[in-house]
Amino acid sequence: MQVRAAVVARPGGAFVIESLDMEAPRHDEVLVRITASGMCRTDLHIRDQTYPVPLPVVAGHEGVGVVEEVGSAISSFRPGQRVILSYPRCDQCAACLAARPQYCAHGFALSFGGSRRDGSTALRDPRSAGPVHGHIFQQSSFASHALTWPSNLVPVPDGVPLEAMAPLACGMQTGAGAVVNVLRPAPGSSLLIVGCGSVGFAALMIAARLGLSHLIVVDPDPGRLRLARELGATCALDPRDGAVYDQIADICPDGVSYAIDTSASPDAISGAVAALAMDGTLVLLGAPPTGTTASVDLNTILNGRTIRGVIQGDAVPQLFIPSLIELHRRGLFPMDRIVTYYDFDQINQAAADMESGSTIKPVLRMPEQHS
Repeated sequence: MQVRAAVVARPGGAFVIESLDMEAPRHDEVLVRITASGMCRTDLHIRDQTYPVPLPVVAGHEGVGVVEEVGSAISSFRPGQRVILSYPRCDQCAACLAARPQYCAHGFALSFGGSRRDGSTALRDPRSAGPVHGHIFQQSSFASHALTWPSNLVPVPDGVPLEAMAPLACGMQTGAGAVVNVLRPAPGSSLLIVGCGSVGFAALMIAARLGLSHLIVVDPDPGRLRLARELGATCALDPRDGAVYDQIADICPDGVSYAIDTSASPDAISGAVAALAMDGTLVLLGAPPTGTTASVDLNTILNGRTIRGVIQGDAVPQLFIPSLIELHRRGLFPMDRIVTYYDFDQINQAAADMESGSTIKPVLRMPEQHS
């Protein structure tokens, strides 16, 4: 079948929408007609080859859509079912067997290898008959259709606006999950969030419901700081003002109970560690270039502090995303406040707006499929 997809052909090149040939689903695959897809920094890392994914490639890993066809071995999904496409897992390694699929031993290769598990790709350029890499997060949702696995899929209830759910597939799950699945802050404790992108705002929106004594955010964008206050931040600080961590120390003299860094900035990470209370925990959610290092005084860690990396908010999508859908339905997780919609053919504008900071969370709508 022919599909329309946004192809990156060279490092840092534009997304170019092209017609590609796609194979029919194999026995263990599901064909989904994509109605919308979120865009996040990871997609730009792929475009720019911060992650060296083979080119040409179709990116996208926050798809939502409608099941069109299922392979012969699939009984858990049916055509017509509305779904979110989240992250892949092998279901065979120790982490997967221990119900910790977010730490799948093969997760990085399955997400960024540009191919199926067996090394093949389902996409071809009809002009050259050459392969086009896809299967990013085993979906490549910057396309009219995606081949995926049932283990990637989360059903979406009727009555829920499908395109609005796209950010839950990765970014929202990551930020919210870091708070409720990892840190689990008690009422009266304090939380510092460094970076107000979509992941940081997800953490803020979920934390604002938990009765914290201090919910502090740090970001250089005045508009985002204003929005953070509206969404529940008790204090919003601009790091460009200088001495931001002195201000945090004035607010929390004994240090903050918990911190989340979404910036992946070495200086910000060092500052967040220094802001922690004794026995405080810092969670790292940002995705830096390979080889990035941060300087931390080891005595700080010896004093009981913890630095922990977290993937996908420590969440199993089939268990966690439905809870976020319900919170959003009840108006308690207002992620629509940070979303801007773009038509699919505006994909490069969406990327530019996200890079400039004028858009927090772009969501691409596929043609004639606004649902």
